[in-house]
Amino acid sequence: MTLRLKINLIVSALTLLFMATVVELQLRNMRDSVREEVEAANRVAAQMLNRTAWLYTSAGVPAMLSFLEGVGRVRSNDITLLDAQGHALYASPPATYKMGRDAPAWFARLISPTPAVMAIDFPDGKLVVSANASRAVLDAWDDAVRLVGLGLALLLALNGCVFWLVGRASRPFGRITAALDEIQGGRFDVRLPPLPGREAASIGAAFNRMVAQLQSHIETERRAIRAERELTDSRELARWVDRQIEQERHMIARELHDEFGQSVTAIRSMALSIAQRAGAVDAQAGEAARLIAAESSRLYDAMHGIIPRLTPLVLDNLGLAGALEDLVERTRRSQPAVAVELDLALGEARLPGDAALAVYRAAQEGITNALRHGRAKSLRLRVEADAGELRLCLVDDGRGLPETGADAGAGAGVDGGDHHGLRWLAERVEGLQGRLRIGPAARAGAPGTKLEVRVPLPEGAP
Repeated sequence: MTLRLKINLIVSALTLLFMATVVELQLRNMRDSVREEVEAANRVAAQMLNRTAWLYTSAGVPAMLSFLEGVGRVRSNDITLLDAQGHALYASPPATYKMGRDAPAWFARLISPTPAVMAIDFPDGKLVVSANASRAVLDAWDDAVRLVGLGLALLLALNGCVFWLVGRASRPFGRITAALDEIQGGRFDVRLPPLPGREAASIGAAFNRMVAQLQSHIETERRAIRAERELTDSRELARWVDRQIEQERHMIARELHDEFGQSVTAIRSMALSIAQRAGAVDAQAGEAARLIAAESSRLYDAMHGIIPRLTPLVLDNLGLAGALEDLVERTRRSQPAVAVELDLALGEARLPGDAALAVYRAAQEGITNALRHGRAKSLRLRVEADAGELRLCLVDDGRGLPETGADAGAGAGVDGGDHHGLRWLAERVEGLQGRLRIGPAARAGAPGTKLEVRVPLPEGAP
């Protein structure tokens, strides 16, 4: 049901209620008027006939009959003349006023007064006067019909006027509804023109503000989605580049180890052989050969120091546990003043190549940062597999993190120019659905730093 129809029904109900009240008051007035008229006419007729009856008593019934026939109809009264035996000698003629019409019986019962009957006795007969309100009731009925007809005409005119006015006043709301339907259909550039009426104008202005805010939010969300997509693409590209770099490093390390390493070893062997053979014949040539052998040894050692930084070939050969043991052993050899403790509890856990490399790089980056930036003197590395994930924890006794990076989550404390390696590491760990956390070591006597990496184990892995 529309608002327009509801308002019309309410106006109709109020108008009908008003009309019913008016009709009820009018019916009361009609009932009182009819009763007053009938009673007055009956009283006048009774007084007149009562006096006349005594005048014609001596003349007898024929004189009374002649008188009544000369009088005719008395308004609102029925007159009957009876002889001594009770036979009707005379009855007043029917009323000529509005002859042939009568009010409905229900209406007559509604407003007619109680019929009044008066009898006048004389020696040889009786005169009966009865009140008759039919003409007065008919007048009241005609007035009531005119009143109801006027009321119905007023009701129709009022409803038509209200219907037109409400339709005109509610026309702007149809435009508002159409604009809302367009928004629901996906058009967010809808604008409402200035609408007539204070309420409609306020709603239209609020609607335009809402659409402007909605467009702003949608544009912000689009930019956020675009930025997120670009960030995801950048991360995917960075991971692809990282994999390519790792493959190139692995290939270069293999070339250095297999080809260049064998060549350097061959050069050293040949130099030592020349030194042994030419030492007794040409001392200068023997010394040159020994220098070549020494340089070859230093080159071989330098090459084997570069290979682990390029890629841990030992990870392919010995697995994660062996690679970490090799990393710790090389750290102890290169930093004899630093105490490095290793605790492995991997059990039978096996990680894919990317995850194992990420864990190794985390340990490598953490040790490098602890020694280079933290000036640590003691390191404790623990790697364990438990509850479906592998956990690496590196704790040092160095200078600790800056205040902005203390006790932060993945990627925290890695925003400085010297910590791009940790930012790269955080991206790599997150790409494996893992978590990286850097915070204070919480050790008594020294601030220190704690690096923690958690990487999920593949389903079904021991």
